[in-house]
Amino acid sequence: MGCAYHVKDMHLVRLTYPGKISKEELYKIVQPAELKVVKEFRVGKPLIDDGWRNMLILGDNLPVLKALLQDDRIRGKVRLIYIDPPFGTGSIYRGKRHISASSEDEIAYQDMSLSPEYLEFLRRRLIFLYNLLAEDGSIYVHMDVDAIHYVKVLMDEIFGIENFANDIARVKCNPKNFERRAYGNIRDSILFYAKNYGKNVWNEPREPYTEEEIERLFPKVDKDGRRYTTVPLHAPGETKNGPTGQSWRGIKPPPGRHWRYPPEVLDELDRRGLIEWSSTGNPRLKIYADEYVKRGKRIQDVWLNYKDPVYPEYPTEKNLEMVMKIVEVSSNVGDIVLDAFCGSGTLAVAAEKLGRKWICIDISPLAIEIGLKRILELKTYRPFVLVNATGRELPERLRKFLEGI
Repeated sequence: MGCAYHVKDMHLVRLTYPGKISKEELYKIVQPAELKVVKEFRVGKPLIDDGWRNMLILGDNLPVLKALLQDDRIRGKVRLIYIDPPFGTGSIYRGKRHISASSEDEIAYQDMSLSPEYLEFLRRRLIFLYNLLAEDGSIYVHMDVDAIHYVKVLMDEIFGIENFANDIARVKCNPKNFERRAYGNIRDSILFYAKNYGKNVWNEPREPYTEEEIERLFPKVDKDGRRYTTVPLHAPGETKNGPTGQSWRGIKPPPGRHWRYPPEVLDELDRRGLIEWSSTGNPRLKIYADEYVKRGKRIQDVWLNYKDPVYPEYPTEKNLEMVMKIVEVSSNVGDIVLDAFCGSGTLAVAAEKLGRKWICIDISPLAIEIGLKRILELKTYRPFVLVNATGRELPERLRKFLEGI
């Protein structure tokens, strides 16, 4: 299971609020959107055409998701979902900016306030997303610190606390000097759940060590100039009857511990000069930097290097390298990835760069226009379609943009 602690009866824990409906009622009241293809985009003719078309969809994502659930190619086959939904701030997001936006900038979207209505808005979409997800799929939900605790409980309800993997803390910006009677806020969170923890696609993410880290972690230098450190030769847990619990060179492992290796392996390590003996006769294993750092270090759940763009194309645009890392780790080439709140289309761009199929949805015409521009700027991309799921004509500005392509 993903949860780090033993849990009991947590499936009985629920958020209670006005307007919360059952899953059965949700499926009854939501009608699927009509997905009307407006235009297909392609660069040349694909060498192999399997009939799949990536989709950039304009419309309310709830009926759109209901429509996708009726498609056998998609239902239960989405390997990765990344969403950056509204945070429940009550703010109006304009143009390319948020904090420094002008009242004359075009409205991108208006966020709901953090409220029961907001939680139910998100919950209904998470229920549909759960059923779109493949059995070995994963979902990442990007969320602000004010709403994250409520959303965590909702996701435990829908995905199961046993499938919770991480609450990733992401540093989003540089420190700010706003006056407030609290610590400065420079981070947000990403909730990571698997459909079935332990079966989810997982391509181990690693990153290189810095020179500073190598010097700190490997402070010793041998006669050949190689950096190294030493670690204990014993490990937790007693082994009373086996060879690793016996004396070696007249030394017994400390109480409650055992030798990491049997005596013959310890002898071989010592023969090769890989054991360092202290002045008091305590043996420790040498670990050399040039061998250890080859694989890189595992990425932890605090992300420092993925700050938001300084000059975004869209007011809530997220870091492309961060989204690419998520796509690399939790999907494989050719898999379907989906973003139901696609904003500036960062997931689509990441998916194109990494050879994944993609479906991106947004209700904002400005978001669709910006996302379309970013994809077309890639020059090389798989065939994709622009889909109108609003039930109305395309907004005039978007029609004019298409005419100019």
